[in-house]
Amino acid sequence: MEITISTNETELTISPNGRIDTATAGELQSVVNDNISGVTKLTFDFKNLSYLSSSGLRVLLSTQKIMNKQGTMRFINVNSDVMDIFDMTGLSDVFQIV
Repeated sequence: MEITISTNETELTISPNGRIDTATAGELQSVVNDNISGVTKLTFDFKNLSYLSSSGLRVLLSTQKIMNKQGTMRFINVNSDVMDIFDMTGLSDVFQIV
């Protein structure tokens, strides 16, 4: 998995390419931990995300807890497979998906 980040002052966009699974969730967590300080608007761009496992969901949930204290978090370009995962887990009601 490759992860691209872009920043604009207090806005951060994280764009994973490939799969977020047991093998790559730690990498995503590291990217979040290294870049989230001072961020008030976090966007995950899932345009090139093909798969999301429960390990990835844990990273997203822990990130949501942080962002609830310091700003907002949203998801864009969520494909139908990933949206199905959000729907089945009830996270489509928790996350802001646009």
